[in-house]
Amino acid sequence: MSIATLLAIGSGGFIGAILRAYLNGVISHKLPHELPYGTLGVNLLGSFIMGVLIAYFMHTNVFSISVKSFLSTGILGALTTYSTFAIESFLLLEGGHIVLALANISLNAFGSILMAGSGFYLIKLIFK
Repeated sequence: MSIATLLAIGSGGFIGAILRAYLNGVISHKLPHELPYGTLGVNLLGSFIMGVLIAYFMHTNVFSISVKSFLSTGILGALTTYSTFAIESFLLLEGGHIVLALANISLNAFGSILMAGSGFYLIKLIFK
């Protein structure tokens, strides 16, 4: 991977992280509730935009690798890594790999929750 691509990803990540904090705050303020609507909102928006970008990238050669990386891995990767998971799962489904898609979805969803809980309880044990 070139230095230009790495810098593009980092720059996009900076923007995506700020967007995530801002949008999460706005959505959470507008829709206060037990369900984390802010996180859900950025995940759904990021997933939608990732789908749009990947489909566009597949049908055109307008953008360089650095620009594609800036937008997808950088901005959307920092806005939500959920968008990457979503497009990967969708592409597996679209390609007819139903079992792999379901495994990917299950492992990501349940595995992430399990790991988040494991990390939470590990630190809770350490500070007990």
